[in-house]
Amino acid sequence: QVQLVESGGGLVQAGGSLRLSCAASGSIFSINAMVWYRQAPGKQRELVAAITSGGSTNYADSVKGRFTVSRDNAKNTVYLQMNSLKPEDTAVYYCNAPDVRLIAGWRNVWGQGTQVTVSS
Repeated sequence: QVQLVESGGGLVQAGGSLRLSCAASGSIFSINAMVWYRQAPGKQRELVAAITSGGSTNYADSVKGRFTVSRDNAKNTVYLQMNSLKPEDTAVYYCNAPDVRLIAGWRNVWGQGTQVTVSS
């Protein structure tokens, strides 16, 4: 059994910052990429940022220069530092680990999501 638990969401004014965390727990051998997605009301889920186990990163164009993804492999935790937030960043943010190696094999695991609301 493996779980991803997000934290750090909340309400912030435009221009403000938030830091999301996502911690993986369970009998984990290794985790390859860790990915942040978001889904706004009435919209499809979109990739926000991703980071490999080696630290390579990828960002959606809409967040480049404002968001930074990082991870602590020893803690199986990924972070998303969000600066200069805009109202259009309002969404439920989900953490995903598509390749988690367990005793029983590989799993694609999702967190429960955390709400981020940016007021204008």
